[in-house]
Amino acid sequence: MTIVPGVAAPLTRAWRPSWPCPVGEIWTHWRRGSGDPTYRIDQGRHWRGIRTPTGPATLAVRALDGDGVVHAEAWGDGAEWVLDRLPSMLGADDDPTGFVPRHPELGQVLHEHPHWRLGRGGLVWQALLPAVIEQKVTGQEAFGGFRRLVHFYGERAPGPGAALRLWVPPGPDVVRRIPSWEWLKLHIDPARSRTLLRCAQVADALERTLDVAPEEADRRLRSLPGIGVWTSAEVRFRAHGDADAVSFGDYHIPNEIGHALLGHDLDDAGLAELLEPYRPHRHRVQALLGMRRWRERRGPRLAPRRHLPVR
Repeated sequence: MTIVPGVAAPLTRAWRPSWPCPVGEIWTHWRRGSGDPTYRIDQGRHWRGIRTPTGPATLAVRALDGDGVVHAEAWGDGAEWVLDRLPSMLGADDDPTGFVPRHPELGQVLHEHPHWRLGRGGLVWQALLPAVIEQKVTGQEAFGGFRRLVHFYGERAPGPGAALRLWVPPGPDVVRRIPSWEWLKLHIDPARSRTLLRCAQVADALERTLDVAPEEADRRLRSLPGIGVWTSAEVRFRAHGDADAVSFGDYHIPNEIGHALLGHDLDDAGLAELLEPYRPHRHRVQALLGMRRWRERRGPRLAPRRHLPVR
């Protein structure tokens, strides 16, 4: 147990997964760049600042110990909530049955990462907020915008999170009150800020998409102006644990998967055709190949835009 002077003792949980659960691999898609203020790796533990329905939480999770146990500690009003859902967040609900690599390259990646599972975050807003900020901009712009938003409008994570410079992202009630001119200072343009404001107004309804089938969750998310195929998929595989959610419309993913499996570029139509035989595991293909870091871009990078004001 982590004892920090002046900080209340954490709630703890020891969980023994039924497989060799790789915490870092499973949570990699929650980390928004190396400077993500809501995620830290310190002394072998993964620290996350999380806004739950019961309040903010700091969650610290160690990788499997020699006995095959995951040890977790949590602080804050949301501590019990995150510990209750720890197995789901680490992939216990994911069922890879029926996933058979049809391409040798994919089989090799699966061999390299045999224990990866898709975690179910269970928090739509936590997934949606950075996903909207990442719409149609470079990674540099997206990560920077999210970082500024969290620093200016989020809050320090409870317990020892503050000493680690760990933050909890702002909730929808805070986002609704951000003035229009402040969004530009955060380098988040009006199209994306309007989408976030619309989502913040119906945040409770969006959380209820966790209780419906993936197709219905997709329909409800995309019924909001500004939420398209790409954003819906980015939210669903993180929050809902949807193993079939493909990020169509991404600037890089079709080419990355195309080069990995076929040796040439693809557009979205070609990607859809390539992945069709993998239903209902299409996101599993995207995620596994992403872990191999097909980041040697085979096409032009988006250039950062320079028309937004500097704070």
